[in-house]
Amino acid sequence: MKDDTPMPEIEKCMESAWRAFHVYKKYSLRERAHFMRTIAAELEKRSELLIATAAAETHLPIERLQSELKRTTFQLTSYADACERGDWLEARVDTADSNRMPAKPDLRKMQVPLGPVVVFGASNFPFAYSTAGGDTACALAAGCPVVVKGHPAHIKTSELAAEAILAAAKACHMPDGIFAHIRGASFEVGKALVMHPHTKAVGFTGSFQGGKQLFDWAHQRKEPIPVFAEMGSINPVFLLPEKMKESAAEVAKQYGASITLNVGQFCTNPGLLIGIDNEDLNIFIEVLSKEISGVLPEPMLHQGICENFYNKRSNALSQSHVELLAVSQTSPKENEGYPTLAATSAEAFINNPILHEEVFGPYSLIVKCRNIAEMMAVARCLEGQLTSTLIATDNDVINNEELVSQIQNLCGRFILNGVPTGVEVCLAMQHGGPFPATTDSRFTSVGADGIKRFTRPVAFQNWPNHLLPDALKDENPLGIWRTVNNTFTRDKIISD
Repeated sequence: MKDDTPMPEIEKCMESAWRAFHVYKKYSLRERAHFMRTIAAELEKRSELLIATAAAETHLPIERLQSELKRTTFQLTSYADACERGDWLEARVDTADSNRMPAKPDLRKMQVPLGPVVVFGASNFPFAYSTAGGDTACALAAGCPVVVKGHPAHIKTSELAAEAILAAAKACHMPDGIFAHIRGASFEVGKALVMHPHTKAVGFTGSFQGGKQLFDWAHQRKEPIPVFAEMGSINPVFLLPEKMKESAAEVAKQYGASITLNVGQFCTNPGLLIGIDNEDLNIFIEVLSKEISGVLPEPMLHQGICENFYNKRSNALSQSHVELLAVSQTSPKENEGYPTLAATSAEAFINNPILHEEVFGPYSLIVKCRNIAEMMAVARCLEGQLTSTLIATDNDVINNEELVSQIQNLCGRFILNGVPTGVEVCLAMQHGGPFPATTDSRFTSVGADGIKRFTRPVAFQNWPNHLLPDALKDENPLGIWRTVNNTFTRDKIISD
């Protein structure tokens, strides 16, 4: 497409990123952290223009964008703090023992950066999961240059964020090529970036089709590379009987707000509600239907997402044994999402894979089960999810151990008596889950543990102390926590 970055320019960016990698990987943790904090400061300087531009491109409300921009700068500064702490380096030292037979060598291991990382901006988070978002912050902390392909739905916002990063790079005397911004609405641009031999990892947040395509390209290369793709989820919610008897109406009100939050445009939107078909579930349905019907339609992010919502919604509602329970009392205008609640039986759900697909928008499906055994059958037929939720009392959990275990197996984040929407940025957060929610459930895309996605371990054997990386030297000049001879410590190593 005419607005796409030309292939020769992409080649120059990747060559520049490769040269920058060999310089930047030697930068200290303090220098990397300073760069990240400077990016945050540059974003804050431009906040008014960034928010106004994003509002015009995405239809997201100003308050949501203000909150998201604050989250983005918090990610940069908190990951900078984590970068300096050095926990993610996973420094391990096992000192030599010449008295052992055979003699034990000196072994020291740490994480090192992979190389240039290509980040694909997300459509539904123009700040936090896009140009200066979590993937970029994690890669820079790890010691990797970043090449971002801005999302076409908010390309002006992406370019403004890119300007902030480049201004920070200049102020911090970063090497040329530490960051680049690419335009690309066509799949050829994405393919060229993933297939380029200098690309060493990919970060992506978006659809299953998009993430799986990037994953496939990455594994068709002569040198396969990791793709950390977060590809969405229906985030099942299991409504257990004792809790429903206690508070069906209260839970329904809570979920009415969660399903329709920001027009349902979250990867953690609760798209599936599973309960026992009885009077308590009827109360839940009655209250939730009233909540859904009272929510006004609102503009979706862009026309493509809106069209996809209505296509998926129409397909789901047209399936046999699916009942439309409630829609907004107000008819939607052009490009507006239509809050929708539907229901089906457990048997129909289990036997129809179409009903397992994500409907990205303000939509949720209730699955009515005859008993706990049928609820277990529903859990067993589900694929990997970002989140699973239990609405349950302590007795519900204790008395349904097998079901609880099965539900836990589905997800990266297991919630009790809450909603999946809202992803806290902290070390204990796991934002990732078994395939097809993500391409690698061992890692998170939220929280400083995400830095480790863009590293690999290297062990140094029998190296003299003065030639070792600082993280592994006897005197521990970085002052980081390390595991030394199986003891977690910040102490220096005293040689015999």
